[in-house]
Amino acid sequence: MQRIGFGGSCYWCTEAIFRSLVGVEKVEQGWIQAKQLGDFAEGVIVAFDESKISLQSLIEIHLHTHSATSEHALREKYRSAVYILDGHQRLQAQESLALLQGDFEQPLVTQVLDFKDFKLSKPEYQDYYFSDPDKPFCVNVITPKLRALMDKFDNKLTNEAKSVITKQS
Repeated sequence: MQRIGFGGSCYWCTEAIFRSLVGVEKVEQGWIQAKQLGDFAEGVIVAFDESKISLQSLIEIHLHTHSATSEHALREKYRSAVYILDGHQRLQAQESLALLQGDFEQPLVTQVLDFKDFKLSKPEYQDYYFSDPDKPFCVNVITPKLRALMDKFDNKLTNEAKSVITKQS
């Protein structure tokens, strides 16, 4: 089982996106710190089975489900990053970002950073979307992102996720 971190938008949204994917075994949301940067930013730790989903696919989905080309005002809190845990992941992540840049008109702001520390969010926030997709934030913010995910990456989503997203339509 491989593990990697991602950040880019709120951890509720990011968790729901990765939790929806075939091959993702576990998603923990909270705050991630990189060795290169002192501050924590919202993010997720994703445990995945690389025989079912590749790191490149995870990175591609990540880039297409948050503002990966925008240096917006909340970027410190929502750092666009891939948090790697070893040198092999660094090479894969850098190659993936270079390859996937062609999908975007603007330059990617997503950084490859060395994972340093992680603080889990409160238990009541874990599995935020799938525990109650009828919450207003889920309906108004997360479900539209998941619909876009389903439109572009339908073959990567679990049947459970598809069922929940479809019910919200």
